[in-house]
Amino acid sequence: MKKVVILGGGVGGTIVANLLAKLLRPDEAEITLVDKTGKHVYQPGFLYVAFGHTKPRSLVRDERRLLRKRVNLVLGEAVRIDPEARKVHLADGRALEYDRLIVALGARLVPDELPGYAEAAHHFYTVEAAVKLRDVLARFQGGRVVVTVASVPYKCPPAPSEAACQLDYYFAKRGIRDKVDIHFLSPLSRVFPLEPVNPVVEQVFARHNIRSTIFFNVESLDPPNRTVTSIEGETVSYDLLVMIPPHRGAKVVEDSGLGDRGGWLPTDKYTLRTKGHPDIFGLGDCTDVPVSKSGAAAHFQAKVIADSIVADLRGESATARYDGHVMCYCDAGYHKGISMSFDYEHPPVPPPLGLKDWLGKQVLNRLYWVLVPTGRV
Repeated sequence: MKKVVILGGGVGGTIVANLLAKLLRPDEAEITLVDKTGKHVYQPGFLYVAFGHTKPRSLVRDERRLLRKRVNLVLGEAVRIDPEARKVHLADGRALEYDRLIVALGARLVPDELPGYAEAAHHFYTVEAAVKLRDVLARFQGGRVVVTVASVPYKCPPAPSEAACQLDYYFAKRGIRDKVDIHFLSPLSRVFPLEPVNPVVEQVFARHNIRSTIFFNVESLDPPNRTVTSIEGETVSYDLLVMIPPHRGAKVVEDSGLGDRGGWLPTDKYTLRTKGHPDIFGLGDCTDVPVSKSGAAAHFQAKVIADSIVADLRGESATARYDGHVMCYCDAGYHKGISMSFDYEHPPVPPPLGLKDWLGKQVLNRLYWVLVPTGRV
């Protein structure tokens, strides 16, 4: 019997496991998912934790409950991938053989790569960090809040500008918005990563008095003096710094010699097969595929990988291709949002900012557990 091993129980890994369990007969393949914690976390909810809208416990489910019964769940940490022997070695000494391997381990936060980060900055990219930021915001009475990113790439490209909008809304509701200066620093030539959407976000920033500086690529932090300095030579002071931490690819990918300089898994952007190793697939944030690192991208990629593996194991020609499709919502505060859908060939054409897309995001947040990890949509 063929063996399919999936590393990572995030959105991509969970969806592809369930799709394979649905598409392949039990006598065709044994499906195993390896996850370090056995807990599935809904990461888009972290921002709402930071602003007190969501309880942390609502963002976590047992991975076992989300998987089809025939999927074997192995609790463990992959520490080495051996493509020649087709084996994955775990930290506890176990080794799993595979015929097809899916690496869906996400991106890794590495705040220590920027000296001074721990002393200077807050973020919302883990539950713990979001709770800490929530408590800091509750005590904040006024001053300059700087929002930026330590480096690119990072997960969820709209998140920094979304955070700036949420800060504006949060302080307005507290009645202290006139005491808070929100300053957004972008490493790009615009405030929003997607050029077609940028004018909409710029209008929101202007309407709500959110200052912005472009071409600000962080070089260093000075925690005692509360300043951040860019490679371009500009220094900005802050009273509260909200900074997305540096990211790298999965550690096991780096340690196995499979990653590029950033630790990202080199992956064909159409077939999603690892370059040089066609029996290994890259899924989601851990790859170098040129799309947003997001759950939405992993969602659509999972279906392509599942179809390709089914074809492989049945001796058929794998024709499924990933077209770069990503779809996401951005919450601009004040019960307004914007949706974006795009792929490699078609840039986003954003609809007007409004209530409809804000509601769309709220509905997705609530129905995620029922619809997405299960592979129903």
